Amino acid sequence: MTPLDLWLSRSIPMCLLLQSLVLMVLCFPSASTCPKGCTCQRSESPPHGLNVTCSLSRLKEIPPDVPPDTQLLQLDRNHISLVPDRIFHGLRMLRRLNLSHNAVETLGEGAFVGLEGSLEVLDLSHNRITSVHKDAFARLKARVMVDNNPWHCDCALQQALGGMAHNHEAATRVLCRSSELRDQEGQPFLAVDADLCNLAKRTTDYAMLVTMFGWFAMVISYVVYYVRQNQEDARRHLEYLKSLPSKPKIPDEPEDISTVV
Repeated sequence: MTPLDLWLSRSIPMCLLLQSLVLMVLCFPSASTCPKGCTCQRSESPPHGLNVTCSLSRLKEIPPDVPPDTQLLQLDRNHISLVPDRIFHGLRMLRRLNLSHNAVETLGEGAFVGLEGSLEVLDLSHNRITSVHKDAFARLKARVMVDNNPWHCDCALQQALGGMAHNHEAATRVLCRSSELRDQEGQPFLAVDADLCNLAKRTTDYAMLVTMFGWFAMVISYVVYYVRQNQEDARRHLEYLKSLPSKPKIPDEPEDISTVV
């Protein structure tokens, strides 16, 4: 065997192996970028996206390196307390997102930006959510689960759930841990038969009315006091004038009468 044949016999298998590795990296780029503490598995059904499972991983934040072809993301039973704005922006294939049993306290306007067209199920149950931005769910078409959260029923929540006409079931499970209306605390959200947004406006109007009435009462009181004080001063002045001794009257001088003799 010539040196050329020997070199070819060794280089060709190496080239084939290298080519196979390159093809694997190109065809399965997400397999090597699975977030730390999570497992990634390719779905067998179309569109063959990734199922990323990060359950019980003691995560304190949402992994920023979730593969873009993820279609199922399980983040339940962790210690996540914040959903940053636009954190899911690049996940155009995401269909199911599970954030249940975490420590999320509030949701901003851009928490689910980028998921409007693909997301089908969003599970936010068993968190610590008390408030949401009024547009947090505005453009989502997903079925949203928000039960078992200590909700504060206010104008923003009423607007957020009011924009979820296709999620009537979600609204029925919201209980008011606290409320703008004292008698609604502990009651289902749908039992709040009042416009909480106008309630805040009416409260402000009432406060302004009470303030204006208070100022008006003060002005009237001052005017009454001023008039009475002036009347009292005038009376005293008149009594003083009356008490002064009067001047004696000077009798008129008799006219000189000249008699003509």
